[in-house]
Amino acid sequence: MTGTPPPADDAPDVVCLGESMVTFLPDRPGRLADVPSFARGIGGAESNVACALAAAGHRAKWVGRVGRDGFGDHLVEAIGAYGVDVGAVRRDPRRPTGVYFRTATDRASEAHEVVYYRAGSAASAMSPETVPYASVGDGRILHLSGITAALSEPCLALVRELTAPRAGRPLVSFDVNFRPGLWADAAEGGRLLLELARGADLVFVGADEAEAAWGVGEPEGIRALLPEPAVLVVKRGGEGAVVFERPLAAPPVPDPGTPLPDLRATTAGGAPGTAAAPPDLVVSVPAPRVDVVAPVGAGDAFAAGFLSGTLRGLGSVARVRHGHLMAAAALTVPGDLAVPPRRARADRLAGLDDAAWGRLHLGPGWTGDDQEVRTP
Repeated sequence: MTGTPPPADDAPDVVCLGESMVTFLPDRPGRLADVPSFARGIGGAESNVACALAAAGHRAKWVGRVGRDGFGDHLVEAIGAYGVDVGAVRRDPRRPTGVYFRTATDRASEAHEVVYYRAGSAASAMSPETVPYASVGDGRILHLSGITAALSEPCLALVRELTAPRAGRPLVSFDVNFRPGLWADAAEGGRLLLELARGADLVFVGADEAEAAWGVGEPEGIRALLPEPAVLVVKRGGEGAVVFERPLAAPPVPDPGTPLPDLRATTAGGAPGTAAAPPDLVVSVPAPRVDVVAPVGAGDAFAAGFLSGTLRGLGSVARVRHGHLMAAAALTVPGDLAVPPRRARADRLAGLDDAAWGRLHLGPGWTGDDQEVRTP
């Protein structure tokens, strides 16, 4: 089984490509029309993943485009402050940095409001021509999301190129992130996201978004739609997550000088139908109980935790539990990003027996080393 070449010693573990925006978070609940002031933050699915991975001790790189404006300065500086490599971020002198405002309510609530000012943003100009492959193909993992594909036709062309079969490409991770409002035609958006996901090696998708995009919400049905990826993670909110994984898709060893295994070996580089895939290993891992402060950023944090476990060579259950723990860190703070628990603490919690894990109860501040975690 042939893997990708070992990266250089200073190469990133994970490269995350996508739009990051300045986020304005309300200082109180209520309609946007009634909120008097907002706190400035950063938001963007892929940059969130990069920041969480860097905070967890991995070498993360974010690739994107921002305007040559103050908001672009803020994004590059704030994301870089997490330890993320921002050297490949490009500044656009003609297009602005995207921004958005949201209410404090749950995204699923009828009262939830999000207003984006991103049309014609610098990030929407990403394309195969403006983003050289060398800037995104130098890591062990390349992480993408369906949000980028929705921004513009050039962005869609870029994601298509990066999920297409390519000799020696990194392991491609794809978070479906179906946002109907970003697509002119939501049904067509769902079809395109299914096409892109089929070209990836590792796919994250929520059962609710799969239902909305494809009309299928049960994990087994989603796997039937997506047989090509070697690893499929179906997120089920507070119920946990289900992982479908081919036996050949063994997690990589921790040594960064060792190439990741070629997870596309059973489908000849991602092309379906070229070889019969062996039966899946299926693992279902419940989520711990969490006292939610703000239900934003959890999906990105889960992806970061799972990718962290993948880089470290952990087994399926441990990778999912690290995803749940990263998500719990995000859910127990007001913004999109949270400081994750120290690795030793996360490893201890992820290593609990099933009964103790089932009793785990996480609230605000739980990631601190001096905080007790409830397992009644």
